Amino acid sequence: EPSEELRLGLVRLLSLLLQRCGASMAPYLGDIARVLQATLLDHYAEVRRESCGCAVACARAVPEHFHMQSESLIKPLMQTISHQHYRVRVDVIQATGAVIQFGNGKSVDDVLSHLAQRLFDEIPKVRHAVTTVIGEWLLHLRDRYSYFHKLIPLLLGSFTDEIPENTKLAWTYWEKIGLQWEKENEEDLKDKMDFSVSPSHYPKGETRPGLGCRELVSRNLSKILPGLCHDITDWVESTRIKASQLLYTLLLHAEDHITQHMELLLRTLYQACLDEESEVVKNSVKAAELIGTFVSPKVSLKLITSAFGQTPKASCVMVLAAVIRGSPKEILQPHVTQLGNTLSQAGVCQRSEEVFYMEQLLYCVQALIEVCQEDCKEISLQLMKVLVTVMAIPSSQDLKEKVEKTMSSLAEVQQLESFHCLYKQHIIQLMEWVSVSCEGWSCYSPEVLQFEVIATQSGPVIGEALDDFILVLKTCLQPDRDPQMRLKLFTILSQLLQKASETINSQGLFPSYLETVIKDILAPNLQWHAGRTAAAIRATAVLCLWALIHCEMLSPKEILKVKDELMPQIIASMDEDSKITRLMACRIVDVFLKVCGRQFDADKFKSTYTEVLKRLDDASCDVRLAAAHTLANWFKCLKDSDVKSSMEGHVEFLYQELLIHLDDPDENLQKAVLEVLKEGSVLYPDVLVREIEGVVHKHQTPVYCNQLLHHIQSAKESA
Repeated sequence: EPSEELRLGLVRLLSLLLQRCGASMAPYLGDIARVLQATLLDHYAEVRRESCGCAVACARAVPEHFHMQSESLIKPLMQTISHQHYRVRVDVIQATGAVIQFGNGKSVDDVLSHLAQRLFDEIPKVRHAVTTVIGEWLLHLRDRYSYFHKLIPLLLGSFTDEIPENTKLAWTYWEKIGLQWEKENEEDLKDKMDFSVSPSHYPKGETRPGLGCRELVSRNLSKILPGLCHDITDWVESTRIKASQLLYTLLLHAEDHITQHMELLLRTLYQACLDEESEVVKNSVKAAELIGTFVSPKVSLKLITSAFGQTPKASCVMVLAAVIRGSPKEILQPHVTQLGNTLSQAGVCQRSEEVFYMEQLLYCVQALIEVCQEDCKEISLQLMKVLVTVMAIPSSQDLKEKVEKTMSSLAEVQQLESFHCLYKQHIIQLMEWVSVSCEGWSCYSPEVLQFEVIATQSGPVIGEALDDFILVLKTCLQPDRDPQMRLKLFTILSQLLQKASETINSQGLFPSYLETVIKDILAPNLQWHAGRTAAAIRATAVLCLWALIHCEMLSPKEILKVKDELMPQIIASMDEDSKITRLMACRIVDVFLKVCGRQFDADKFKSTYTEVLKRLDDASCDVRLAAAHTLANWFKCLKDSDVKSSMEGHVEFLYQELLIHLDDPDENLQKAVLEVLKEGSVLYPDVLVREIEGVVHKHQTPVYCNQLLHHIQSAKESA
């Protein structure tokens, strides 16, 4: 019939006949089935909807005979279940429920995959219809016991529906199903009903399902899990999310029955925790927390830590952190030491430099502190090793702040004031732990970074472990060791020396190590070697020496001891490419002149001024000013020296060069050179006057020359 309205009228007429005649329609069941097979696939949506209603009416009218024709309707219904009109989809689902309810239960297998797909339908009413049908089957289907393992996942899948009405409907059905199953199996459950005890530790915010519900899941879990674990790694994102949500619900019901499925569960969670979809990861972590709640740590920790022994991945550490978070304190306590030892093993905490891996290690430590509280005192050292390693990895400032917070939490549970107290408690063990392999360190060794963290983050506490600290520096800063590593260690030392009183000299013990620091560490590294890295090492060595002098740890007495060894190398450093090295070298020479310049012989005076004089032509204004200041001190030292008489020619040459620099473009340097000449004029004033008169007419700024002449004249008169 080409007319849609007529076809619709015919189907309505058939529905009316079924309602009016009821069981009398049994002889015509085959004809009705053939009609419905065609009309269920009609192009007109209303005809399909009416056909669905007709199929329901037929099933109810002749329930004793309907099973003979029910299978023939399954195929057209499944072809229509994905129709573009949601009302058609709802009617098809309802019709499918009635056709199987009153027909042949074997057809359940043919429709399950289609109904499962409808749970992902974007229309809430469609998902509502699926929940209703599954719930009715679980309550009333004749062969429901054979299909529990297939139907339960579909109903429990609605627990996480975004529409509260659908979630409530699923829970209502589930409670009824659990109670009904309890009654039907009362004999089997008698002991559990009479003697079951509620667990003392249960996930927050969760209501414990009834005994029947828990038993239904536990008895069917072995059949459900393999397929579910496959779906949780499916390529379709929505399938993975739904599967991860269902996994959590199933584990909440299964409780301690999870134990026998641990290997499969852990393999699945290791994969799921690396999923790119955050919702999958979140649900997987929640599921892992349930393992901690319900499974004995003796079993779960053994399996997880054995995975560490192979190739520990970030997901393994993530699962471990979740298991710890979910575990009760009193049950986890006997395993705390084992956990601390496992996490602090080099193969675990130093396995990767990935920030994600390190974050998971940090979460593990946080979980242990959160759950075990004061029990963490017995593994405080192991946890500190892990935290130091995490902080040592180059990463964001955010991660470093999290580590500091975690250290503070660890200190708090031990009733310590701050994380510095933790360092104080463990500084000797930490230094021994990190330095045991220092003879084999290179720039790639994680121990170098760990050493840096301990040295720079422990604050004043490092001053209590100078034996180990200086030994590491002495061993690793020899000229034949890895240059990049030496550069790193010198940078650490220079940072500490800048705040020596708050770090390495907090106990006032550092001066007793000065001889070792200068002769065995600094002096060998000030020697010239080719290459940029070698130049950078010399620069940091010079910085360290300046820091020692600047913070007054290198006293005049100490300078006198080391001047012969260091002076030639410092003078050579004034010719380095690095501006900061040249500047520091000038300042160091200046200090050396003040302390022991009067004891210099003629050769030392000569070698010093010739190099310093070159710095007046330096590209850096700061270096030129520092050089001028150093020359002023040179003149002061020579004035009181025994070799003054043999230096007249050199002084005359120095006058000539300094007079040239009175015309420097930088006015500050002009004034500085003027002060130098005033200081030097005391030595040979007549020679200087002669030199000035010879060049005054050439100067662009003769005013300085005149000031200098006036100064010399005044000095003579006052003398």
